[in-house]
Amino acid sequence: MTSTVNPTRATTSTVGAVIRTGVIATVAASAATMAVAAAGHAAGISLDISGAPIPVSGFGMLTAVFSLIGVVMAALLSRFARRPRRTFVRTTVVLTVLSLVPDVIVDAGVATKALLMLTHLVAAAIVIPAVARRLAA
Repeated sequence: MTSTVNPTRATTSTVGAVIRTGVIATVAASAATMAVAAAGHAAGISLDISGAPIPVSGFGMLTAVFSLIGVVMAALLSRFARRPRRTFVRTTVVLTVLSLVPDVIVDAGVATKALLMLTHLVAAAIVIPAVARRLAA
């Protein structure tokens, strides 16, 4: 018996799986970053940057926006990259490290800076592995 593989369908279902998983991971990461920010604020850490407060919902919103950009990037890599998983992980780890730079130089207290960096790392720890698992090695 002979079977035929339809590469177009396989690619489409992979992209769909990446997007579905990415959206779910985005929701989880947004909720997690809001929880971390709320917990930090409840523990007495200021959410003020340059004297202006960041609302807890702002953490979730920015997490969602940048996570969805990462999901789009993963979907494109799943179609066009030779090694999508490796490319995605390397790229997103570098982008995560770069996302910490503004937190270091922002006009805020040390605890606030640490909290901001923690939210970036929490979001990355949720989204990157979840999406990477859906990409071909």
